[in-house]
Formats: sequence, C-alpha cells, structure tokens
Amino acid sequence: MRTPPSEDGDLPAYAAELGIPGFFDVHVHFMHPRVMAKVWAYFDGAGALPAGLWPVKYRGTDDERIDHLRAMGVRRFTSLSYAHKPGMAGFLNDWTRDFAERTPDTLWSGTFFPEPEAATYVPEIVEAGVQVFKVHLQVGDFAADDPLLEPVWGTLAESGSPVVIHAGSGPAPGTHTGPDGVARVLARHPGLRLVIAHLGMPEIAEFMDLADGYAHVMLDTTMAFVDFWDRPNDPAIVDRLPGLQDRILFGTDFPNIPYAYAHQVEVLQRLDLGDSWMRDVLWNNGARVFMTGDEIVE
Repeated sequence: MRTPPSEDGDLPAYAAELGIPGFFDVHVHFMHPRVMAKVWAYFDGAGALPAGLWPVKYRGTDDERIDHLRAMGVRRFTSLSYAHKPGMAGFLNDWTRDFAERTPDTLWSGTFFPEPEAATYVPEIVEAGVQVFKVHLQVGDFAADDPLLEPVWGTLAESGSPVVIHAGSGPAPGTHTGPDGVARVLARHPGLRLVIAHLGMPEIAEFMDLADGYAHVMLDTTMAFVDFWDRPNDPAIVDRLPGLQDRILFGTDFPNIPYAYAHQVEVLQRLDLGDSWMRDVLWNNGARVFMTGDEIVE
C-alpha cells in the first residue's frame, strides 16, 4: 500500500508516483465574491450550523485559491455555483463563464433553478459550450422532479451534459433530498449523466443502486470517508467501490472544507483499493467524462 499523503505539499509527488498527470477535481466551488461571502458566513454560524463547527480552511482571493490548487497538482477543476432562488441562475452563469474564460484549467460550470425561464437559458448555455452543471436540492429546496425541470432534464439528456447534483440528505436533510426524486427523473430520462455529490451521503447504498441501474450515473467522493465525520467506514459500501471503478469521480468541496485538501486523497488511499482504482478516480474518470483531451493513464 502506498503511503497516503497527509499534507497538501505531498500531493504532487503522490500523483507522480501513481503515474497520473495530476488531479481532476469535479467538485470545486468558485462563485461571485458576494455569493461566496454568504456561503462562508453560513459555515461561520450565520445559518443553521453552530459557530466554529465548520471552519472553512481555504479563504483568500480567487487567484490565491487557484494558485493553491495548481501548486497541489490539481490540473482540472470545476467552478460550481448553484441557484437557490428564482432569477439567480443567469447572473451566476454569466460570472462562471467569465471565470472560465480567464482560468483555462477550470470547466465552465452552469446552474439552473425550477423556473419557466430555465427551459430557455439551459439550452442556450449548452449551445454556448457550458461543460458541467450543478444543482443543490437541499439549499434550493426543490425536488429533482419538479415539473418546471422536465424540459431541462430533456435537454441535458439529449446533450449529455454532466450534472453534479447534491441530492443526498447530508449534512442536513432537506424537504426534497434523498434518492426517490432522482430515481423518478432517471426513469423518464435514463440517459442523463448525473454525478451524485458526496456519494449521496447518507443514502450511499441507494444512490449506488441507481448507478448500478443506469449506465451514466456517477458519484463523486466529496467529503466521503473523511475523519471529520468521526465514524467508521461502512464495509458494505467500501466493498461496492471496486465494481464502480469507472463511475467514481474525485471531488473535494474546495475551498469550503474544514480540513486539509490532501486529507480527501489520504482517506481514499487508506481504502487500499489499488493503484488502478486510484488512477481512475483521481484522474482518468474525470478526463473521460468531461472529454477535456487530457491524457488517460492505464
């Protein structure tokens, strides 16, 4: 078993030893500064979380955080933002498009909300080249199968655009979280390329079942297995990970995490699932799904 990286400075050497060009992180947040400030205020205790429970480790300017990602060997990353009310998605999508244009190693990341206008602006940005979408059912307080999203899911199933969807009921359940609404959407649009954020915690088994049943359903590792939760890994979940080797994508939630970035890689290495599994999860699967033209390492 390889020595797990314990500090961010260990990551470039770890990637080199594993034989991958770097890390492909599909769950990174860059947002308009006013929006990011509100997110950080929530984690600082302005929302439902107690003050001090979730200290955001990576603050600073966009440029400082980009530099840190690059220094760690993160070669590709998303810039996920998500709408939590009507009329917000267009503003967020314009900002992330501008961010992607000035940051060549990021993916242009869009969002949408259940509103009549989504049937127009989602096809428009798909046509313009958006590379990934993000929706958050708990923060947005909407159902995956909201009728206003039906034309959106149809567009995305046809285009093959990946969607990172926070649908699990962790860290706090929402009115519409859980696998049921997602399952109903997939029954109507089986070709959707959904990336279930956080492995779908805590309903990991149920979301893995959806991945078993639908060829284009994937899961990201964001905050899965980390020591922050102070609970042991479920052996039944770990045992299913090798069978989903081509469907697990590396994600971290940077910068909004309360521990070192390297810890997410460390805990995946601790699972001891082998170099091939780690290469696929940390790099190859992201490069394949997002078709960035980067080298695939066998």
